[in-house]
Amino acid sequence: MLRYMRHGATRVFTKLINSAVANAQREGETNVDSLLVNRVYVDEGVTLRRFRFKAMGRVAPIRKRTSHITVELGFR
Repeated sequence: MLRYMRHGATRVFTKLINSAVANAQREGETNVDSLLVNRVYVDEGVTLRRFRFKAMGRVAPIRKRTSHITVELGFR
């Protein structure tokens, strides 16, 4: 389903789910066809704080935000 969606984050989630399936397959003797995505959630990560120079000697803060994505797989 993710392959045909036109959202920007679908590539990231596709790679993430493929990686989770590969990890589950490598960890034990699990059947890949019986895996389901139980839960996907995104938590706030570390915020990098930078400054951008503005007119008349002033500066403006820039917050470069990151996130942590977690995928939980289960069985049928």
